[in-house]
Amino acid sequence: MSSHHNAHWINDAVFYHIYPLGLCGAPARNDFCSSPEPRLEKIYGWLDHLQYLGVNTLYLGPVFESGRHGYDTADYFRVDRRLGTNDTLRDLSAELHRRGMRLVLDGVFNHVGRDFWAFCDVLAHGEASAYCDWFAGLRFGESTPYHDPFTYGCWDGHYSLPKLNLHNPAVADHLFQAVAMWINTFGADGLRLDAADCVDRAFWERFAAFCRDLRPDFWLMGEIVRGDYRQWANARTLDSVTNYECYKGLYSSHVDRNYFEIAYSLKRLFGPGGLYRDLVLYNFADNHDVNRVASSLTNPADLYPLYCLLFTMPGVPSIYYGSEWGIAGEKSNGSDRALRPALELGDMNRSNPQPGLPAALARLARTRRAVEALRYGDYHELCKDHEQLVFVRQANGSRVVVIVNASDQPVALDLDLSAWGGAELVDVLNDGGDVFPVRGGRARVDPVWSRWARIMVLR
Repeated sequence: MSSHHNAHWINDAVFYHIYPLGLCGAPARNDFCSSPEPRLEKIYGWLDHLQYLGVNTLYLGPVFESGRHGYDTADYFRVDRRLGTNDTLRDLSAELHRRGMRLVLDGVFNHVGRDFWAFCDVLAHGEASAYCDWFAGLRFGESTPYHDPFTYGCWDGHYSLPKLNLHNPAVADHLFQAVAMWINTFGADGLRLDAADCVDRAFWERFAAFCRDLRPDFWLMGEIVRGDYRQWANARTLDSVTNYECYKGLYSSHVDRNYFEIAYSLKRLFGPGGLYRDLVLYNFADNHDVNRVASSLTNPADLYPLYCLLFTMPGVPSIYYGSEWGIAGEKSNGSDRALRPALELGDMNRSNPQPGLPAALARLARTRRAVEALRYGDYHELCKDHEQLVFVRQANGSRVVVIVNASDQPVALDLDLSAWGGAELVDVLNDGGDVFPVRGGRARVDPVWSRWARIMVLR
């Protein structure tokens, strides 16, 4: 782990990602006049379930006042009235921390919504507004699809999301003070930073320095879909980014029966000489923006080996709410609503597509917590085939061999461990604790069950 990673706790994290406006059944639109409704309190009823899964870090999608989906902020200092009040979030955070869990919030700083108070002032006062310079590319004499007497920069062509002028010191100060409040009032332990690749990296440098002055172990993770992750995650800017490369490989390697794809990415990113060996990337199988992983797979049984990879590869794993039961969800006509449903925990426990999956995730999380090399270790590919991948993780003398089998049949594998020494492999994932002797630098592991894994300590 590189020296700039002050947030050592992140290596031990297992994330659960909730999109609260969805899970909590909030109205699709904010009327900005209704009394606050503490829908966030619904999450209390889920906390035992999260801890059963082995989750110790809750990542909450947007919670601050917005017009519709949360990424169109209206007020950075006020919890969305559809979810409650500032006290609602403060109390939830206190309960998380009482349970030994951490809280990561969504920071949306590239753009705001048209209901943002400063943008409303520009709409009301035109060129006389003191806030014209708060927005990138704002020019009078032109128009937008909203028939404004001005135009402005926006996110990805969506004029519902005016782009902030982060070069304006007043704008930066406003955002910095909001984050200070999130840390001091809500006890936030970190941020997922929306559209991080749309923001000037000089801003992220100033932002990161401000956050770490407030709290040295504060964790900053940027949403990066493509490009060189080191442009954003490095000693001067962010700690981590979303690992979209492996997100794609996790499901497509199973769809295509081709573990060579995910093996290539893991080796390229994390193997000897790998691009991001010292970065702790945020690994996920799905999220609020992409189809549910169960909908991306052709065989739902592949969820089991897929999550075996997610919990044993370098980086930190994240579960998107509901996907622990293998629920489906696909974008439709450009809408994300099907990806962000209201769910009732009791209903999910009684009826779901994959009733065995939560217990499997809990077992993987327990094993990850028990084996240091799975949390801190480097990565070495041992061997691979179309439906099997074998690799070694090593840290501080702790060595673990992982075999993942995506086949519909059990397999037996002969492993060459001559470069690693050791006298035996002890399975720490599965009941029984099978032991496989290493003789002459070789071990035969039989069986490795269909669509499952063995995680074995080498000693």
